[in-house]
Amino acid sequence: MDIITTSGIAVALAMDAFSVSIAAGLYIYKPFYRYYFRIAFHFGLFQCAMPIIGYFGGIAIEPIIKNFDHWIAFALLSFIGIRMIKGSFDTDGTAFNGDPSKGLTLILLSLATSIDALAVGLSLGVLQKPILLPSIIIGITCAVFSVFGVFLGKRASSLLGKKTELIGGIILIFIGIRIIISHMSN
Repeated sequence: MDIITTSGIAVALAMDAFSVSIAAGLYIYKPFYRYYFRIAFHFGLFQCAMPIIGYFGGIAIEPIIKNFDHWIAFALLSFIGIRMIKGSFDTDGTAFNGDPSKGLTLILLSLATSIDALAVGLSLGVLQKPILLPSIIIGITCAVFSVFGVFLGKRASSLLGKKTELIGGIILIFIGIRIIISHMSN
């Protein structure tokens, strides 16, 4: 997979974590460096690990679905993208019951923001694309976006968070379309 596609996937996947990071930045009155580090480390680690977990599921079923794997990848990415777009219009918002940079709250947020990466890993496994470098890029991108999100949460309005989910969803759908076009042109 080329670096542009990998970077596009990484940015799209980082949007959920970015949105949650903005909300976390709004929640804490004065975040310290360790607050930024905990959020970025956990979000990045989970985003890096989940594609690898999904990947091995994809390799196991590849011989069965080889003739329509591109459609599966498109469907998974579109499903995630549509879910992110729908989430961008959700007016309920995210409520934190504790410090979002500690304990079970941090683990649950890390897991919730990385579930989409599992499906991307499954797609890469089905397509038998390399996983290690994309997973590292996804994790680092997520960590950087998370730090930036916490920073913006202290500086910007909460409306920006929902717009990033919309953009991320659109990017994922376009990547799915690109997979279909690429497969049909070969």
